[in-house]
Amino acid sequence: MSNTLITPEAEAPQEATGAAARTLAAAAWRRALITGIGFVLIGADALWAFGFGTKGGVDVVFGMTVSGSGPEVGDLDVAARGTAIAMSIVCMAAGVARILLDRSTLARRLSAAVFVIAFVVAFLSWAIAGKQMSFAGALQNTMLAATPLILGALAGVIGERSGVVNIAIEGQFLAGAFSAALVGSITDSLYAGLVAGAISGGLVGLLLAVFAVRYMVEQVVLGVVINLLVAGMTGFLYSQLLRPNSDKYNNPGTFDAWAIPGLSDIPVIGPVLFDVNVIVYLMYVLIAAVHLALFHTRWGLRARAVGEHPTAADTVGIKVRRTRYLNVSGAGLIAGVGGAFLTIGTVGTFSKDMASGAGYIALAAVIFGRWRPLGAVAAALLFGFTKALATSLQPLQTPIPAEFLQMLPYIVTVFAVAGLVGRVRPPAAANKPYTKG
Repeated sequence: MSNTLITPEAEAPQEATGAAARTLAAAAWRRALITGIGFVLIGADALWAFGFGTKGGVDVVFGMTVSGSGPEVGDLDVAARGTAIAMSIVCMAAGVARILLDRSTLARRLSAAVFVIAFVVAFLSWAIAGKQMSFAGALQNTMLAATPLILGALAGVIGERSGVVNIAIEGQFLAGAFSAALVGSITDSLYAGLVAGAISGGLVGLLLAVFAVRYMVEQVVLGVVINLLVAGMTGFLYSQLLRPNSDKYNNPGTFDAWAIPGLSDIPVIGPVLFDVNVIVYLMYVLIAAVHLALFHTRWGLRARAVGEHPTAADTVGIKVRRTRYLNVSGAGLIAGVGGAFLTIGTVGTFSKDMASGAGYIALAAVIFGRWRPLGAVAAALLFGFTKALATSLQPLQTPIPAEFLQMLPYIVTVFAVAGLVGRVRPPAAANKPYTKG
């Protein structure tokens, strides 16, 4: 039998012609028009609410130095009202650019990025007018919040590209966090805890693969059930074992930060990106590895073929079930590392249900990132930034209720995913069981 591989259609689309081309062009134009008008309207609303709603004659101060690390950087002091007005106008300009430059992919992405950044600056200028906020601290908190989301999103991308929807990321986080805390405490080794966390996440991934691939259970329902199972198990063991014996079983400590000479001295971003612990550095490696492997290796081509055309892949000798078993289990290992970060990477102890929905946000990042590793990373950073922003704003007594700030990451997640409904297409075989023959 020939070993020739069939490239998935998602990666090599056919050029539309005639009426089909005109229909696609019209749909793209309507999408650009709706998105651009949306940007303009939101910018106009920001101009009214943030720009003209900000008291004149007061400044907003952004602290640009990361506390305890990196070089000293002077604070950024700007006029609150003028900045809010200027950034609101930039939001509207980004909407116009989105309409006029729709044919350019780079222009579409840049216009969206400019809109988001300008809107955030306008919002902050209004919210903390007359106050000081540590912007560098918010960036540092963004990395802490985004690291597990990124690792979970990578796991989700691998699973769905292979045809299995990994709703069980939440359970993999909890299993990894629990095992890392327990094993790290017993062995007095954080690295042993990290390995245990990865293995636990991999075992949950294997459980998902067995029932989804072998027994063809509906994958979304299965993932939710697995999440509830792991939450129940870890919650029970926490109350019966870890909480009564916290010094012995729930006191692993955390990894120390390692500063990379030279890079960690870059103003503002140096301490945020290059004065972090080993799990964050491992995340950097995994981002590059998953992206390169998925789009530039034989394994990645096989995985995408299985996720798009399992029947065609089977006819050329690719073992569909084995590929899905291995990929979903391997994805669980990555999510388990994300779970370990929740304990031995940050707080140093395990608590019941400490994932707090991070697995579902990671899955939303997969969709928002269009099932591509780098896109999912960008989405996870956005969601992480909203969480860090909420944390940074709470003690400043802003006009925004504290309860709304706590909801902010989830509100952004809902709007981000809802805005993509009908506009993006998942891998064709995702959530579809495969039966040979």
